[in-house]
Order: sequence, then structure tokens, then C-alpha cells
Amino acid sequence: MEKQIIGRGILAGALGGVLAFGFARIFAEPQIQQAIDYESGRDAAQQALDKAAGLPVEPEGMEVFSRAVQANIGIGAGIIFFGAAMGALFAVAYALYLGRAGQIRPRTLALLVAGGGFMGMYLVPFVKYPANPPAIGHEDTIQQRSSFYLLMVAASVLFLILAVWLGKRLQPRFGTWNATLIAGGVFIVATAIVMLALPQFGELATNRQLHQATETPAPLTDASGKIVFPDFPADLLFTFRLYSVGAQLILWATIGLVFAPLAERLLGGAPARRTTSTPRASVIG
Repeated sequence: MEKQIIGRGILAGALGGVLAFGFARIFAEPQIQQAIDYESGRDAAQQALDKAAGLPVEPEGMEVFSRAVQANIGIGAGIIFFGAAMGALFAVAYALYLGRAGQIRPRTLALLVAGGGFMGMYLVPFVKYPANPPAIGHEDTIQQRSSFYLLMVAASVLFLILAVWLGKRLQPRFGTWNATLIAGGVFIVATAIVMLALPQFGELATNRQLHQATETPAPLTDASGKIVFPDFPADLLFTFRLYSVGAQLILWATIGLVFAPLAERLLGGAPARRTTSTPRASVIG
């Protein structure tokens, strides 16, 4: 039974990846291209300043894959495989909660787990460390940024699991509504503490050396202080982040909505529960 659940989760995740890629290709990819154009223009301006100042100018590296390959095959394959992986994780979480979530129908549980996945795996970490297009962030901070982001994801998922556990423990004493409010409040407080403890990317050492409070590129100036290239467009940054949330929402919504009827058919229409096949072993049914 567990293999059947995971297989359906992978299928739902892959389909969600296809739909998310379609959305990203239409809406987000043009924003990525604009960010790349900005980065190229800024690099050219910086090289001109360095050349005028007599500084050595490094030649541009050779592009391994063209933009057409990156924008279609590269991003498409990446999002689909990511969706399948998230679908597998979703299915594992679904199997773990099956029979432990009370009198909830299989399809309702699927939607709840998918909503939790979207919130814990993406939305809450996004609040602290939102997605950035190319040209945002320094190469020297990639490892630090990745580590802090993964730490935020791990904390978000852990706190979400603990909040669900706390809500179940408090339900007999306070009732479903009050227990949910208390658990939700604990989740918000714990998450806020972690967000305050983790640094902003603008506070990393490289940015402090450049006298910046953010990783968003500031205007490029010459020796006299004259602006020779503008800062990164705020509208472009906002639009990219908005479409990033949209793509993830499509992915997780598809996982929940596709998996829900599959689980209903597999498990039957009755509330999800664990069944015992032998006195010594139990399986999910």
C-alpha cells in the first residue's frame, strides 16, 4: 500500500511540475531574461570602468548551454524532477498521517498535507529569504545563502510538524478550534524567533565590505561618483518573486488536487484509517 501511495504522489508531483513549468515559461522566464540582460549590461559597464582605470579585465567565460536550452530543456527538466521529488515527500508525509489525523476523508487529508507542504517547504522560508533572479546576490555568498535557506526550510517543516502534534495533544482539553489557534500561535512565534536569529543576506560579510545593506545591486558609479549604470529595477524584482510564488502554488495545488481522487479511489471513501493485517504487524490501508 505504501508503494502505491508514493507512486501516486510522484505522478501528481510530476504533473504539477509540468504545469508549473508552463506557467514559469510564460510568465517568469521573460523576467529572468531581463535580469540576465541587466547583469550583462552592468558587467560591460564595470569592464569599461576597469579598462579606463588601467585595471586588468577578465575575459568572459564560454557559455556551456545556450539561453534557449536553459529556458526550455534545462528549466523544464529541473522543475519536473523537482515536482516529482516533492510529490514523493508529500506521499511519505501523507502515509505517515494516514490513520493519525482523526475522521478525515482521504481526499481531505491530501489537500491538508499539500497545503502544509506549500507553506512549510516554500512560503514560510520565502518570507525570510525570497526568491531572486539572476544578478541578485554575490558569487562569494552562494554557499552561505544556500545554507541559511536550507536551515530556514528545515526549521519551518519541523515547527509545522510540531504544531500539528501539539494541536492533536491539546484537542481533548481545549477543543479543535482553540487547539488549532494555540498550535498556530506557537508555530508563528517559533518561526519568528528563527527568522530574527538568522541574518539577512545583506548582512553577510561581502555586502558589508561593499557598504551595502542588501544584495540587490546598487547603482554603478565612476570615480567621480556619477552613475554610469542604474540599480536593479524594483518592479522586475517584485514581478519575478510574485511569479515564483505562483509557480510553487500551482505545483502544490496540483499535487493535492490530483492525488486527492487517486487516494480516495485507492483507500475507499471512508475516513482514512490504519488497518491491522496480523496481530504483530499493521499496514496502511
